Amino acid sequence: MTASIIVLLFVVAIVVVGTTWRFASRRQSLPCPIWLRWLVELDNPFTKTNRAAFIVETLALSPGMTVLDAGCGPGRLTVPPAQGVGPAGRVVALDIQPGMLARAKTKTAAAGLTNVKFVATALGEGKLPTNRFDRVVLVTVLGEIPDRAAALAEIFGALKPGGFLTIVEVIFDPHFLSRSTVTRLAISTGLRERAFFWPRTRVCHSL
Repeated sequence: MTASIIVLLFVVAIVVVGTTWRFASRRQSLPCPIWLRWLVELDNPFTKTNRAAFIVETLALSPGMTVLDAGCGPGRLTVPPAQGVGPAGRVVALDIQPGMLARAKTKTAAAGLTNVKFVATALGEGKLPTNRFDRVVLVTVLGEIPDRAAALAEIFGALKPGGFLTIVEVIFDPHFLSRSTVTRLAISTGLRERAFFWPRTRVCHSL
């Protein structure tokens, strides 16, 4: 089987699975199930701004920072920030699915990291500590949250002054939210837009 055929089959599989997932999510907001983790576990070759290296680069991490990977899934964005903040820093990986957290734990253990804390909870329930995080990342997660305003309000309170939230939205995602929708939600909870990289929006804690 040639490489071009393999790529074509991969693309077809993504389209079929994505369409099915999108249709199912119209009736009920559904996070990516554990058996579909392969869809979000690897960088999408067609979207540069969704690649882990690009996202982490724009976070401008420094040693000692505290980062929240909200909706961490299988941990694609958990390991690089943990490496970036160093042993003196901390990454909190949060997800509602134990299976996803287990996969993320396996990745961090394989990388020899000990500065990651795993939390099984949902956003918007008021369980995040206040004034704790320098950076928060929401990678193709916001659209899966039923009460998005409550989730962003909770994140706003959890950010340190001068910290910022990075929201990544990819048009191929079943729960894709437009820039205007993300910006409206963010502003309504006290955040303001700091930078925009199509199709990635970053909003900043108001000073």
